Amino acid sequence: MLFIGLLCLIGPLLFGHDAHWAPRVWLTMAAGIAVMVGFPRLQRAVARRGGMPLIDLSLLADAAFMRGLGAAFFFFFANLSFYLVMTLFMQKALQIPPLQAGMVFVPLALTFIIASRVSAVRARHRGMLVLIEGCAIQIAGLAMLASTIASLTSPRAALLALVLTVFGFGQGLVMAPLSGVVLSTVKPASAGSGSGLYGTTAQIANAAGIAAIGAVFFAVESVSNTQHALFAALAMFALSMMLCVVFLTRMRRAAM
Repeated sequence: MLFIGLLCLIGPLLFGHDAHWAPRVWLTMAAGIAVMVGFPRLQRAVARRGGMPLIDLSLLADAAFMRGLGAAFFFFFANLSFYLVMTLFMQKALQIPPLQAGMVFVPLALTFIIASRVSAVRARHRGMLVLIEGCAIQIAGLAMLASTIASLTSPRAALLALVLTVFGFGQGLVMAPLSGVVLSTVKPASAGSGSGLYGTTAQIANAAGIAAIGAVFFAVESVSNTQHALFAALAMFALSMMLCVVFLTRMRRAAM
């Protein structure tokens, strides 16, 4: 049932542009949402009948954990899709060759590694605030990237690489401690199920982000240009980071 719901939800995002967003696309997505909403009820019904539910139902009652999953979803929603649209923009709008476009992300990867090491130390002293700071730095990095692209007709690859280090540092601050923070309220007996839910949420978010943000990118590009398509995607990334902060803040309150 879960697979069917995800298929109905994510599939139309991938092929909606090719189908010109016909009514059947939206109906399929609506059916997917309905299946996903009904999934927890199905699991509770299985437990009442004496069966074994797919997930540990006690986790659904853990407000901090569920809000943490919401934060993880919106963080990963903007994760892989960011690299997709940036690569498309560099190759299509700036005519940067594939190898050189890939090298643009090397400094980002280095700052990501540095931030991951820093976040482990800072998390012991500042806790969840480190994740919120990381999201804020990512939003600042997105703003700097949009400003750079808007002010320069054809920014060089080296300049883009420099600007992207800000985003990479913020991403490293969040990703390294995120799983530990989300699972911090899970009881040891439910650790396996909680870890599975976290990993599944991350994978679903990555797939949904690529589908949804990719669909917006190509839709805007078809009626305008690649630069405007990137700006639309950057706005969605920033919104996703803001929603991640909202869930982190609510999780912090629930955990107190």
